[in-house]
Amino acid sequence: MISNHLLFKLASGEVFGHDQPIALNLLGSERSRDALEGVAMELEDSLFPLLREVNIGIEATEVFRDADWALLIGAKPRGPGMERADLLDLNGQIFAEQGKALNAVASPDVKVLVVGNPCNTNALIALKNAPRIPSKNFHALTRLDENRAKCQLALKAGLFYDNVSNVTIWGNHSTTQVPDFLNAKINGKPATEVITDRKWLEEEFTPRVQTRGGALIKKWGRSSAASTAVSIVDAIKSLVNPTPKGDWFSSGVFTTGNPYGIADDLIFSLPCRSKGDGDYEIVPDLQIDNYLYERIKKSEKELLAEKKCVAHLIGDENGYCDLPEDTTLPGEQ
Repeated sequence: MISNHLLFKLASGEVFGHDQPIALNLLGSERSRDALEGVAMELEDSLFPLLREVNIGIEATEVFRDADWALLIGAKPRGPGMERADLLDLNGQIFAEQGKALNAVASPDVKVLVVGNPCNTNALIALKNAPRIPSKNFHALTRLDENRAKCQLALKAGLFYDNVSNVTIWGNHSTTQVPDFLNAKINGKPATEVITDRKWLEEEFTPRVQTRGGALIKKWGRSSAASTAVSIVDAIKSLVNPTPKGDWFSSGVFTTGNPYGIADDLIFSLPCRSKGDGDYEIVPDLQIDNYLYERIKKSEKELLAEKKCVAHLIGDENGYCDLPEDTTLPGEQ
């Protein structure tokens, strides 16, 4: 469903620009081959001027060949009776194989955006299985969380969404994520000066963003698709267009060398900015109070636990799975 919304945005020129030709390579399975062919037919029949070709396949080493961008969307949901560690292992195997395929045949500077949950840890697995590709090129999608946070701040302030900026999502795409109201701005002012109800920010805004996905599933009967596709577009556009002066965006990125003391060797959502060349830098010197710090560390702890559960997929022989039983994995919310 996410791909069905996304592909037509990609083909139309909305994402990479209206002067950039594009070829779409679609990866599926034997079971989904007919659906792939149907989507390819619709794309062809839409007569997008920039769409040069649509290729489909079920072998990653064929589909990923020479790719400049890889959007890894598919993952299995947690089924009845499935242990959290089992889901991490099952999806991790998918992204380990895709990482190996990217390493073998993709462009050496391919940009990789992982959407399939648990996306932070899946992105780390893909990264570890693709040593030829710069670690900095791997992203986990947390832009949907940022968009959700901006929406809630705008609604509370009684303003249009585009009045809200500089919203960071720290950490994991899970219920431990930390939507940052402290450094956010509304109409260019600190959000805490516009919304002075700190209790609302801590006790309503934060959990509402953290659990937004689960609330949508209860109402809609399925997880986010259209809004996820929009956030993928936003995430890519933030990398291929210069970040406005003084602004930043959220992305799950490789932590080694980060300026916030987050443990190395994780994929962790941080504030980023770009010159528009597909690369990025982490924005330093954001204000971190005790409230933010405690929650950022909680999300870090969760990602470290997830990492131990997939140690066998990232070449860490010393890992062991000790994921707490009360942990809600991404994709369950």
